[in-house]
Amino acid sequence: MSKSKRHIALVCPGGPISPDLADKLGEFTAAHCGDRAELHFHPQCFLEAGHFAGTDAERSAAFLKVANDPAFDAVWFARGGYGAIRLDDAVYGKLNDAARAKTWFGYSDNGAILARLYGMGFKNLAHGPIAVDLNREGGEAAIARALDYLVFNKQDGLEPELDGRPTVAFNITVLSNIAAAPWAPSLAGHVVLMEDVGEYLYRIDRALGGLMVSLMMKNIAGVRLGRITDIPENDRPFGADEEEIVRYWCERTGVPYLGRAGIGHDAKNKIVPFGPRPEG
Repeated sequence: MSKSKRHIALVCPGGPISPDLADKLGEFTAAHCGDRAELHFHPQCFLEAGHFAGTDAERSAAFLKVANDPAFDAVWFARGGYGAIRLDDAVYGKLNDAARAKTWFGYSDNGAILARLYGMGFKNLAHGPIAVDLNREGGEAAIARALDYLVFNKQDGLEPELDGRPTVAFNITVLSNIAAAPWAPSLAGHVVLMEDVGEYLYRIDRALGGLMVSLMMKNIAGVRLGRITDIPENDRPFGADEEEIVRYWCERTGVPYLGRAGIGHDAKNKIVPFGPRPEG
């Protein structure tokens, strides 16, 4: 493979994508990046095993293969959807220097992988749009933002409120579900950006009730709230909106609430590199 271009591998730790989407994304990438980028879809992306894009073993093997292959400059998660936490724990101990050098990019359920890699000291991690976002309204802008970052290292698609302090971004439900894992990273000193989709407000409140007192979140620098979208209507109104819920748990746990952020499960989802904001 030519190293004059960025070679980007795509895998699906959760649910599958269609070959039509892969073709559409490949065509868009060629038009947007010219000869500066080439996408490589692992065949696992198109497997089906119930909810998942292949069995746990198949998804784990694909993850490890693209991670350790020095021909790839980045791993771009093609889809969210539950499944990332079911990857074989053993694969993380097999990751090599090529895996550490890569850029890792995605969001949603893939936050479980990003969190684990961050705890292992991986440096080039970012929360940002994934392949299936191309099918959203305004999705071409989201994919262009991702490609500009992955291929051209452009910074104008980053979350504008990054202030130089170490920052991470996660889905609230995913983050709350990994908080007790033995590999969960310490986020002390970090500004934590959070978003969610499709959850009742009481479930957001419940998740934050455990998350904000977890060891993972001890001594964080503050919280910014992204968008919480597609909130189902409960049979009894909760009595507080999403921002009031986050403010409540920040005040109760003594964590600074720093305002809103431009992340969410939508085409406006901004990019958040993990760690300090890069220069440039």
